Amino acid sequence: MTIEWDVPIPMDDGIVLRADVFRPCDDKKHPVILSYGAFGKGLAFQDGNRSAWDRMIAAFPEVAEGSTCKYQVWELVDPEKWVPDGYVCLRVDARGAGRSPGFLDPWSPLEARDIYECIEWAAVQPWSSGRVGMNGISYFASNQWQVAQHRPPHLAAICVWEGAADWYREFARHGGIYSGFLDNLYPRAFHRAQHGLGERGLRSRVTGELVSGPETLSEEELKRNRRDIEAFILEHRFDDEACRERTPDFSKIDIPVLSAANWGGQGLHPRGNFEGFLAVGSKQKWLEAHGDAHWSHFYTNYGVNLQKRFFGHFLKGEDTGWDKQPRVQLQIRHPGEKFVERHENEWPLARTQWTKFYLDPDGMWLTREAPVRPATLSYDALGKGQDFFTPPLTEPIEITGPMAAKLFLASSTTDADVFLVVRMFDPDGKEVNFIGSNDPRTPVANGWLRASHRKLDPQRSLPYRPYHTHDEAWPLQAGEPVELDVEIWPSCIVVPAGYRLCLSVRGKDYEYEGPPLVLDGVKYTLTGVGPFLHVHPQDRPKEVFGGTYTLHFATDRPNYLLLPVIPGS
Repeated sequence: MTIEWDVPIPMDDGIVLRADVFRPCDDKKHPVILSYGAFGKGLAFQDGNRSAWDRMIAAFPEVAEGSTCKYQVWELVDPEKWVPDGYVCLRVDARGAGRSPGFLDPWSPLEARDIYECIEWAAVQPWSSGRVGMNGISYFASNQWQVAQHRPPHLAAICVWEGAADWYREFARHGGIYSGFLDNLYPRAFHRAQHGLGERGLRSRVTGELVSGPETLSEEELKRNRRDIEAFILEHRFDDEACRERTPDFSKIDIPVLSAANWGGQGLHPRGNFEGFLAVGSKQKWLEAHGDAHWSHFYTNYGVNLQKRFFGHFLKGEDTGWDKQPRVQLQIRHPGEKFVERHENEWPLARTQWTKFYLDPDGMWLTREAPVRPATLSYDALGKGQDFFTPPLTEPIEITGPMAAKLFLASSTTDADVFLVVRMFDPDGKEVNFIGSNDPRTPVANGWLRASHRKLDPQRSLPYRPYHTHDEAWPLQAGEPVELDVEIWPSCIVVPAGYRLCLSVRGKDYEYEGPPLVLDGVKYTLTGVGPFLHVHPQDRPKEVFGGTYTLHFATDRPNYLLLPVIPGS
């Protein structure tokens, strides 16, 4: 293939972004697979995320087959597997990142405008057919939602692989509670590749050039040239205009979309993929859901074949069989990381039996029968909370779809943070966990809600997916119960006979039993929720969120977990 390094792409405000172009060795015009991001286009996967690369290749050796892997970069397609099929791979360093100067502000409106201009620039190059698609994981997926809403004329299709969408509810604040994810992501992924590190930065193993460009800025200049994300999230407690402008308007997206979710992406990625699939304005949209680590199936033969069939159809007009692709393709999850592919026509599944499992304080059961007497049950907000179990199942049950819970809860203070965890236990009483996108020991599903943010949007709320406005606080009166509708993110598990489901009601993050897991190269604590911890002292002062919480049970106000039970075929 022909490779052009650091090709200039001028923006309308005078900033010049830099891109690498990988293209076939001919004079023909080809469709473009474009990616735009702030991780440094010159930083090899093997150097920037060595432990993830090693684990992926060990589990899926097919990823390294048919390629030297020389040009592999974190969360992007391998040009050696795409260029031979007649695609141009265009990698753009985001404004302020890598070899592109400017102010670094991921997911901002300015970034969406930059991507728009990059798409239109790519469409008129001599090697371009004028049809541009976007593909990539996570960051490189999320910003596809951002730009597609603006309808660049030459953007023909997007493949959003594990891409969050709602900046407030998924990136910054789960249920109104400050998530530590961006605090962790910025230093380990963005700051290390920020433009201006110069000789202090990393080098490309291919070109030998500095990943962050030759320009050398002081630490103070670097700080001025990037968003202070901690200060931004603390400043914006509610889903205000500054947050909403970082969340796409799905209804304006009218091009073909392949939305690929990860069941184990609790904390970041599954919600946006499901919400996006449902809400985009395009009639040509498909949903896929899988398991395993965040990066795995994007690179496996399974994932690459899916992507190529999609883009071959929409960018090249080839007969790839995509016209027969089912609207929804699910890898149904079973214990032991076993998956069975199944095709569906819609999401959530039309045949779902929305089933209430009531919380019963007598025996701490999850039961189909509502409690028959009033009661209260208290727990320390910073303790282990309360666990409610089903009896051992007499037959298997499949749970696939979004979930919700209704609780009547009082606090000894003026607020409460509710953490809900759907868990599964084997016949010996051992918890069964799953490989998640960002933690290898995740539970079935998670939900969060700050009680003062309990206000619902009646137009957007559904029984199985409550939608909170997050536009004002409704403080609690100490000791007085309030009604809480808690969104629990979509998931999938087939629970075998003899196993039990559990709902943990807590006042802090879920923690897997035992010491934290340590993995080489992973720069956050692995306790079962990955980097999605909710411990910021300014957001969760102990005097407010360290009190006693009390569940209130009454015959006319039952507490329950709503599960999407899928009947057997």
